[in-house]
Amino acid sequence: MTVSFGGRASSVRFEGVTKAFGEVVAVNAISFVVEAGSLATLLGPSGCGKTTTLRLVAGLELATAGRILIGDDDVTGLPATRRDVSMVFQSYALFPHMTVIENVAYGFVVSGTPKAEAHAKAELGLELVGLKGYGPRLPSELSGGQQQRVAVARALVLEPQVLLFDEPLSNLDAKLRRRVREEIRDIQQSLGLTVVYVTHDQEEALAVSDKVIVMRNAEIAQEGKPRELYEQPADRFVADFIGDANMVSADILSVDGTHARVSIGGVEVQVPSRGLPVGPVQTAIRPESVLLDTQGGEGLAGTVLKTAYLGKHMEYTVDSPVGELFVVDERVHAPLAPGTGVTIRFGDRIALVVG
Repeated sequence: MTVSFGGRASSVRFEGVTKAFGEVVAVNAISFVVEAGSLATLLGPSGCGKTTTLRLVAGLELATAGRILIGDDDVTGLPATRRDVSMVFQSYALFPHMTVIENVAYGFVVSGTPKAEAHAKAELGLELVGLKGYGPRLPSELSGGQQQRVAVARALVLEPQVLLFDEPLSNLDAKLRRRVREEIRDIQQSLGLTVVYVTHDQEEALAVSDKVIVMRNAEIAQEGKPRELYEQPADRFVADFIGDANMVSADILSVDGTHARVSIGGVEVQVPSRGLPVGPVQTAIRPESVLLDTQGGEGLAGTVLKTAYLGKHMEYTVDSPVGELFVVDERVHAPLAPGTGVTIRFGDRIALVVG
């Protein structure tokens, strides 16, 4: 018997989709496209509407208004049982009394697939997630990361048009989260799956995504490639949510095409203009773009207030004429003590924001 996966990935399209629960609008007229074979992450704080959006894709919630398409099919009014999607939940949702192979094969068994074929597909699914030979075990005999991979295998073997992940790594420790997210990304890319992934963890979103859709108050704040959102956030909210950012008032001195000359407390830098005119502006300065020098020279005079050693880098809070700055510095072998005077300069990870 030969079994294989792949070839069924479809795009997901939202066209002005709204979901209201009585007077409460959980998703408000949002539109986006997830291309077939790509991984898009819905990112945002609790209550922003990202999980409701995922449930709308799955058919676990039905839209109040707008259209949802999977591939060329309008699925807006279809229940979950009539949508070709699979979902991996935060809680794993494994049957504790079933073996691993029985858990993975469950979807086939209930649909009437012969047991031998169901188990063959399940074995392939386990091999894909690195759990070959684990079939006879019970979920209780596995680690949290292994249980999550079983849940992924169970969803994969059904060969859905769209695979959905709802906070899949939130129950894992930091090191395991990194490893499992890499495994999920590898599987997605190797099989060409369409994946919609929900998380509140910005580092996780940046690491796994082709596209990140940042949500705020039931609406889309910004969407784009991870690097675009990190380096060119649309506003203060996105800048602060996608990584750490020092929000500093500055002045645009001149604009030359796509670039602007900006003064930050008297220190001039050149950054993308983003269509903004000469005058006052807010800048989002990433912690790694605040450069500290104890040798003096041109720049802002500052004083180190706090210091923290995090193994691979130092973190500083520095007092400056433009306010307190959060700084990440990779020079761990020569840490600066609180009270040290420094000269502050700025690197190139600075974005102008509009609000």
